[in-house]
Amino acid sequence: MKLELPKKWIRNLKTLDVAFQPIVNIHTGKIFAVEALLRNYQEVGFESIFELFDEVYDDNLLYSFDLKLRKKALKKLTDVEDYENIKLFYNLDNRLLEMPNFKHGNTGKLLKKYGIGKNSICFEISERHEISNNSRMQEVLEHYKSEDFCIAIDDFGVGYSGYKLLYESRPDIIKIDRFFLSDIQKDVKKKLMARSITHLAVQLGIKVIAEGIESKEELLTCRDIGCHFVQGYFIQRPTLEVSEILSEYPHVLDILSSEKRATESSCKIEAFIDKKPPFTINTEMRTIVEYFQKNPQAESIIIVNSHNEPVGILQENKIKEFIYSPYGRSLLTNNGAKKSKLINLIEACGITEINCNISTIIELFSNNSESIGIILTNNSKYYGFLSARAIISIMNEQNIIHAREQNPLTKLPGNSMIEKLMAEIIESEKTYILCYFDLDNFKAFNDVYGFRNGDRAIILFADILRKNLPSEFFKGHIGGDDFFVAVEANDQNEEKYTKILSKVVQKFEYDARELYSKEDKEKEYIISTDREGNKKKFPLLCVSASLLIVRNGANKRSADSINTILSIQKKVAKQDSSHISISCLL
Repeated sequence: MKLELPKKWIRNLKTLDVAFQPIVNIHTGKIFAVEALLRNYQEVGFESIFELFDEVYDDNLLYSFDLKLRKKALKKLTDVEDYENIKLFYNLDNRLLEMPNFKHGNTGKLLKKYGIGKNSICFEISERHEISNNSRMQEVLEHYKSEDFCIAIDDFGVGYSGYKLLYESRPDIIKIDRFFLSDIQKDVKKKLMARSITHLAVQLGIKVIAEGIESKEELLTCRDIGCHFVQGYFIQRPTLEVSEILSEYPHVLDILSSEKRATESSCKIEAFIDKKPPFTINTEMRTIVEYFQKNPQAESIIIVNSHNEPVGILQENKIKEFIYSPYGRSLLTNNGAKKSKLINLIEACGITEINCNISTIIELFSNNSESIGIILTNNSKYYGFLSARAIISIMNEQNIIHAREQNPLTKLPGNSMIEKLMAEIIESEKTYILCYFDLDNFKAFNDVYGFRNGDRAIILFADILRKNLPSEFFKGHIGGDDFFVAVEANDQNEEKYTKILSKVVQKFEYDARELYSKEDKEKEYIISTDREGNKKKFPLLCVSASLLIVRNGANKRSADSINTILSIQKKVAKQDSSHISISCLL
């Protein structure tokens, strides 16, 4: 059945235009895709895109109209520089299958007309109509998935069946909804939820786009939790001019380059990467069977699409039952048999960029007890494979390095890690709260009660830091009775963090009393000798806190200036009744 578009809609289509918004690699700033967004809908009499599509749907013309829009978007894509190497994200209305003229194969014809490969288009599906009983989202997803098109779920996390869709249909890509990412660096709950969504998706072999990013801080936080790609006004607003679409976004690259962790991570894991060549999704099963027979040590192979993007992994044990049965090999290598299709045997595998944090790779692997490894990409293209054995070796190496950098008594990060953090803080433009803790009257206590009890006092303070400071705080032990704490802050949490650090001072003074005899507690002092050998009274243990707020864009943001301020404040804090001194570097 063919439904022709009335003249009204043909005229509207001439006025309507397609804007492109880039989706870039969150680790490299290089373009991955563009999303097609409808523009000029107000010029044809509609207040919103949704209103326009609702009217087309009511006229029973949704599919015919949508095909014209696809043609417009695909044609415009060919004007983008190097379009063959990027994807087009095209939004589908979930009600398409309700149209009487819906049929298979039309997208393929359009792609062929413009010389665009099937892997260059990704159909984006949202749950906008899921609340109604007429929603056919699952059916639409399965239809295009069965035709081997890339599928993305938009607005993930706020719909009605997102996790159900992950379980039943496993899309190729999800876009985390803007709700979870807005000011994510300031909201611990959002960060935890976005991390949970991201890591679940990655373990299922699904790539993740952070959508609606509007600041550098949001970008870096999304990178750190493991997202693969980023889209939003911070990268570029949607544009009608294809010449404005870049192959690489310098401002993103500059931000990423200023963060040294990415380069360091790739260097540290390079020796562990297995760069075995992948097989394409169209490889005949006969070839794969022969590969496993000639390479009995091989446990798995990586499967990629025509763009060299990983789609999953095939384990040798999946086809072993066929290889070693009398008729199994014939069945497996029979191209007409359903079982012979490679796609039916592929399993999900975690995928992340080579520049990803080592800690993120370890976390992704550790969260899935059945994981056999992680596939690594370089700008979305297959790069290599980290097996479970390799990741465990990396974990052991990391633990050894971490142990070397720990203070042996408190097991807190030692001077090398403190110095590394300070270098990052000095280079950064973010706001940080730094705090130098010094135990007061410690020498007198150590002399009277002995070094074992002195160690108990130091361990007590380290435990107070661990238990009373949230996970976002860095807690370090400089040595002896000196400690260092740092945390990234902003206008919303600065006062809160300052109060938390003040409570640490109060908590130690209260808990340290239990280290003294009953008699000394009642006296509120002990008798000991000072550094000149004179006997005198010393108050009970307490701690002084020299607290410095280093503002975003602060002048003289150097190690010397920070150390000088903290040193001066240390003396002020010891003389203050609250044992706290606070200043600010503007």
